[in-house]
Amino acid sequence: MNKNLRIIYMGTPEFAVAGLELLVENGWNIVAVITAPDKPKGRGQKLIPSPVKEAALKLDLNILQPTNLKSPEFQEELRALKADLQIVVAFRMLPESVWDMPPLGTFNLHASLLPNYRGAAPINWAIINGEKETGVTTFFLRHEIDTGSIIYQEKVEILNEDDLGTVYEKLMNTGSKLVLKTVEDIAQDKVQAFSQDESKAIHHAPKIFKETCEIDWSKSAESIHNLVRGLSPYPAAWTTFDDKICKIYKTNFLPNQKTSKAIGELDTDNKSYIKLQTGEGVLEILELQLEGKKRMKVDDLLRGFKFS
Repeated sequence: MNKNLRIIYMGTPEFAVAGLELLVENGWNIVAVITAPDKPKGRGQKLIPSPVKEAALKLDLNILQPTNLKSPEFQEELRALKADLQIVVAFRMLPESVWDMPPLGTFNLHASLLPNYRGAAPINWAIINGEKETGVTTFFLRHEIDTGSIIYQEKVEILNEDDLGTVYEKLMNTGSKLVLKTVEDIAQDKVQAFSQDESKAIHHAPKIFKETCEIDWSKSAESIHNLVRGLSPYPAAWTTFDDKICKIYKTNFLPNQKTSKAIGELDTDNKSYIKLQTGEGVLEILELQLEGKKRMKVDDLLRGFKFS
């Protein structure tokens, strides 16, 4: 196997770190890592590097942080690296002049079983929609987002107790191994990519906004429970209690129960439980963060705070 292939790796968040580390660990020749510019954060607006940059620094890799992927200067720098293959994991959209540059192409790792859940937030939406499985896909880039020829896919089960955090971890680990397998097989000319089956493009996965996260209590307890799971731990589903914004991280749904309260009205003994009547069934809140307070379990909150 030719491990001298010149590879450029592109990624920014934690999700992309595992794949980079696994490739280096297995002796692959990463000639550059491309990641987002450092971002100001906190009160002091100190510049903070991306998780991928932090990993690349530890691995002593060449790092590029372009602000404009279309700039002639950046593309000339890229061309000078003479990459055979480019890998994209959780990075921004590439212009064709970038993804079409290496002779072996550019492949992307996407956190769904394409063509289902194309878009920016595939993990969130799979959980929000109550899916029992999801997965990861490697595919060659082309003009339309997330539509290129599929190289490999790996399924991952979504358990009832899973939330965004746990599924993210599973897909990150499974995805890193799939990236390694894809590189190995491209190097050995074993890959036979195939077109996506458009009949399986059932759900889209658009970006999550603040309004996406607001709970609609007229929906069923189960669908709200899935919304909470799909947004926990970040950015978190939210609602308002006593005119205070409340983020909700963990719930339990009771489909056959009913309270004496109106839909969306709080039912609590102010000691051990908080329940809400939904459009169908009751939702019990187990962990939350009330405005101005830390995230905590319901009984811990109720020791020092009482709802009106």
